[in-house]
Parts: sequence; structure tokens; C-alpha cells
Amino acid sequence: MSSIKNTPFFFGIPLVKHILFWLVVYTYFILTIDIEYYGSYKQAIEFRTILISIQIVIAYPCLYLLIPRYLNTKKYLRFSIGLFLLLVVAYMLFIYIIEFYYQPKYFVSTETLTKYDSIKGFWSYSINIQKFAGKSIKFLTPTTLLVIAKFYKEQQTLMQLNEQKKSSELNTLKHQLNPHFLFNTLNNLYALTLDKSDEAPEVIAKLSEMLDYMLYGCNNKYVALQKEIELIENYLALEKVRYGSRVTIQFDKNVDSRVNIAPLILLTFIENAFKHGVSQELKKAFINIEIHLKGNNIHFNIVNSIAENNVTTQKENIGLSNVKKQLDFLYHKTYSLTIKEENNRFNVDLKLPVK
Repeated sequence: MSSIKNTPFFFGIPLVKHILFWLVVYTYFILTIDIEYYGSYKQAIEFRTILISIQIVIAYPCLYLLIPRYLNTKKYLRFSIGLFLLLVVAYMLFIYIIEFYYQPKYFVSTETLTKYDSIKGFWSYSINIQKFAGKSIKFLTPTTLLVIAKFYKEQQTLMQLNEQKKSSELNTLKHQLNPHFLFNTLNNLYALTLDKSDEAPEVIAKLSEMLDYMLYGCNNKYVALQKEIELIENYLALEKVRYGSRVTIQFDKNVDSRVNIAPLILLTFIENAFKHGVSQELKKAFINIEIHLKGNNIHFNIVNSIAENNVTTQKENIGLSNVKKQLDFLYHKTYSLTIKEENNRFNVDLKLPVK
């Protein structure tokens, strides 16, 4: 059983993968031998073995020297010169082996020629540019396949690293939001306990539901929009207890229970409205919230009043900055966010594609 478990690890070893690759190439060459072109099957196998040996000689200087040192660093001229010289050396080595070992070994004497002229053959092929070009393509074919495989693997690794980085950054942003949220809601509870309000137990129950959701219910990349609405309703109920008649809250929603959304996105805008709008308003404040499903988009709109003596701007809030980063990570360029501040009103309009 342990040997079976170790099999994936074994085939994941780079050396093993390269050996398997060359075995596949060799097997392909053997299976595609045209026996009529060669004098015997043994002769054909030996020729292909020589050819693959030269391909191996070319592949690894390209993979581990020329490409990393010159091609990846955009030194294209040096790479071209290096590759050309490598091909020349490999070609000269190939024709040397063929002319001084292979051809004499399988040469069949005739009445006019009893011995193979290796020197003549060597120099004849050495200056044959057409033969050099043709053999160079054959020499580089396995190298090209290895380069493509290496590039694909690197791209996959890069994508995994980017996903891990995005996930890590997203979790960091969420953790930046949660303390802010807890601080606000605990302040609500503190104010009620000071007044010995009978509403304190209800606040504790709602806060418990919210904490349970934030700790265990929104760890996925996307969650049910209905759950987010329940979170918002609990939050609004707590804030209504805190501010009483100082704030008028209107919350209209029309959504599908099957629709998903990135967690805690909408709550951040609502928190922001209370922190910079309602909390600083000495008179009557208002917050109007709408969440509707329009076609394939979730449409969220929130308008809140701004106190006349407000010296800070909601646009500069850290919470808004964080939520924009989350939107970029999770929705890329598929969302629309408009933020306006005019006529003592702050308006956020957000459109998100349905998930």
C-alpha cells in the first residue's frame, strides 16, 4: 500500500520525468522506423540512438544555460549566437560519429569500393548547409517540447502563487474589517448596559448571530446574498436601538435566495454610513438602503445624510479603501462602483455580477 501512495511522488521527481520523456521519444522513433530505408533493424535502432543522444546533448544546455541566462533576460543576440554555436558543435559531433563509426560499421563493399571513405564523407557533410538546417530542426524538436512543458509548468505555478497571494491578501482585508465591525457593535451594547436597558438581551442575541456568521458562515469566497441581508438586518436593528429616533432607516430588498455575493462587502458601506453620517449628526439623520436583483446583476444603493459640522470625508475612509481592494480581487473589472458626496448626502451605488 505504501508503495502505491509513493507512486505520484516518484513520478513527480524531475529526473524521473525527464527519463520518462526521453523513453517516450525513443519509443516513438523506434516504432516509426522505416526498415526499407536501413539495411537492418539493428542498424536503424543504432542510428536513432545516435540521433537521440545528440538531441539530449542539445536539450539541457538550452534549458539550463542559454534560455535562463540569455533568452529570459532578453539578450536575444547572445542567445541566437549561443544556440547557433551549440547546433554547429552538435552537428559536427553527429556527422563525426556517423562517418567514422556508423557508416564504416555497416558499409557493404562493392567491386569498385572496398572501404568507406570517412574523411571525404565528413567534410562533404560539414559544408552542406541544407543538411545542417534539416538536422538542426530534428535536433531541436525534443528541446522545443521540453521548453513548452517547462513554460506550462511555470505558468501553472505562477497562477497558483497569484491565487495564494490574492487569498492571503483577501483574508488580511477581511481581518481589517472585522475588528472595526466588532468595535461598533460592542459600543452599542456598552451604551445599553450603561442605561440598564431591557433591550440588552436582544442585542446580545443578535450580536451572537452576527459573530457566528462572521466566524463560521462567511469563510467561503462567495456566500448566499440572503445570509448577508440577514447580517445587515441584525446590524441595522442594533444601530436603531443605539440611535433611536435620531435616525430614520429605510431598507428595501428584492433578491433571489439562490444568488451569491462576496461576504461583508455591503456591510462595510453601511458601517461607513453610520460612522461618518449618523454618529456625527446632532439632529435627524437618515439612511436609505436598496438591494435589488436586476437581470444578472445585484444592484446595491445606499444614501445617508451628512452632518453639517462633519470635518472628515467618507471617501477617505480605510474601510472603503479595503472594500475596493476586495472588489478588485473578487470581481476584477466586472463590477461598477460610484461614490458621490453632494448636497449633504453621501451616495454609494454598486453593481455586482451574480455569482
